[in-house]
Amino acid sequence: MNLRYKLFTAFLGLIIIPLFILGMIMFFVTYNSIEKKYSQQSEYSLKAISYSISNVFKDMDNVTDNGIATSVFHMALSADDPSKQDLTDAEQLSLNASQRNFRSLLYNHPSISYAFLYNFNGKGSSEIVSVFTKENFRTLPYDKFKGSDLYQEVMKLNGVPKWLAPHEYPELTGTEAVFTQIRLIKELSFFQNIGILVVQIKNWEFESIFRNLKIGDSSQKVSFMLVNDDGMILLDPDRQLDGQDFRDFTTKDITFKPGFQSYKTQFDGEKSILSVYHLKDYPWSLVSVTSWGSLSHEVTVFARWFVVVMFLCLLGAVIFNLFFMNRITGGIAVIVRFMRRVEDGDLTTRVEEKGSDEMTLLARGFNDLMDKINSLFNRVNEEQRRKNQAEMRVLQAQIKPHFLFNTLESINVLAVQNEGRKVSEMVYRLASILRISIQDRDEITLEEEVKHLRNYLDIQKFRFEDLFDYELEVPEDLLGCGILKLTLQPLVENSIQHGFEGISYKGLVSVKVWEERGNLILRIQDNGIGMTPSQLSMFQYMVNDPAEQKPEGKPEHGIHLERRGLGVRSVADRIRIEYGGRYGIFICASPGEGTIIQCVIPKYGQGEDHYAKGIIG
Repeated sequence: MNLRYKLFTAFLGLIIIPLFILGMIMFFVTYNSIEKKYSQQSEYSLKAISYSISNVFKDMDNVTDNGIATSVFHMALSADDPSKQDLTDAEQLSLNASQRNFRSLLYNHPSISYAFLYNFNGKGSSEIVSVFTKENFRTLPYDKFKGSDLYQEVMKLNGVPKWLAPHEYPELTGTEAVFTQIRLIKELSFFQNIGILVVQIKNWEFESIFRNLKIGDSSQKVSFMLVNDDGMILLDPDRQLDGQDFRDFTTKDITFKPGFQSYKTQFDGEKSILSVYHLKDYPWSLVSVTSWGSLSHEVTVFARWFVVVMFLCLLGAVIFNLFFMNRITGGIAVIVRFMRRVEDGDLTTRVEEKGSDEMTLLARGFNDLMDKINSLFNRVNEEQRRKNQAEMRVLQAQIKPHFLFNTLESINVLAVQNEGRKVSEMVYRLASILRISIQDRDEITLEEEVKHLRNYLDIQKFRFEDLFDYELEVPEDLLGCGILKLTLQPLVENSIQHGFEGISYKGLVSVKVWEERGNLILRIQDNGIGMTPSQLSMFQYMVNDPAEQKPEGKPEHGIHLERRGLGVRSVADRIRIEYGGRYGIFICASPGEGTIIQCVIPKYGQGEDHYAKGIIG
């Protein structure tokens, strides 16, 4: 994975994803907190509504208690004409003080819708005594009421009021959404059961309670209803669900038990919070249904904004990665690419400097470093070149005295023999040789080197006229090639000095030059005595002069053997220093079979940069 993707992954993993996880955690915590806090609020509200409803029932219980205490109901049941006991139609003057007081109490309590009495002692039309008339309402006959379970329950309560909610007993209370109180009436003197009072109160007071008491903000969608323990909806202030089964609207299996309950579930196809509070002393439960959407609206808006912000952050991260991160990682990638080119040996590479930020400073530093490295390499190469030149001068200094000594020795011999012409010829040729040797040039043409070699061989022929012959075979198209001076002469000298030592036949030195695969091949071949493997092993490159390392106690002839091939080794060292390890001399010899010395150098014109070619090779 490259740096760009690593940074982008780190940005996602360390910033975006943790923020997203934190937002989700806060979102769910807030949701749960809303549900918990709203459940607490709805519990308080439902308890307040329960208290208000209980007060309405208690007020009506007090009204009927007052009627019983003042014998108003007893007088109505024991009257000669029960049909004349309707307090709404009776004239004020015809009523006694108790009846007038009770009638004033009824009128001051306008929630009463209807009131009548079942007369236990009456017959026919006197079985039902109307106290407060109601139009278009037919009372359940006493015989049918007496055969119902409700009658038995009222009798067991023995005077304690029994309240009926709307739709529980429509045959008794009708189809209107009214609450009905039923209670047993006793004669106060003997506590004899004389009748049953049925009082209906209007539901507008309950609607007022539900309407004036809200939970939370007014923007929240909340509805209340009264449900009995069987799940029937007794009162819906919106008049939409009256008389229906509560369980038909929710998937939650709710049991209406004492206490408070709260659930988050579906109600009428909408996700809602259901809060249920069971009324004390009554078989009913108050239920509040609150739309979860209205409750979580603010949190949902927050969540949407959070998603938008996260998306913008992610978009910003992508844009940052595409533009700014690409600028950084792209610059680093360019520098890495140029560093690899440097690893491959290209020290001339440079990074383009653009801008003024840290990447530009890094590119400038890379370029400065490469400039210093190049400068250092150039200085090292120059110092190495000077060192090689110094070593070559030392090697040439080793060759010149050696050759001059041998030549002068030969001239001395000719002078002793009074060979004036030969001495003159040899001095002339020696002068030509010295002229080339003392030149301040390390490199000459092959033509000059061959002329130098011919002068040397002619000098040796003057000295050893019957010892050897020589052959020179050099193509004319190669005479202009460059070569280190004093390359051929020491090799030929080695053949004459050591190859023809003690032979009984005439020796032959053959020098051939040709081109092969871009190189010059110089072969010096003689038919001399050859060399043994131990003698061949003395020819080693780049070692000190063996004469300087002579061990103590060695015989003197060992020095002579160690000096054998000194000129050959010097030539080989010079070629290696000048052209590199790829070039040098190769010797093939066998005792009695002669010696072949083959020299390999690069082919180049005089003055060309053969040094760089040798380094690359």
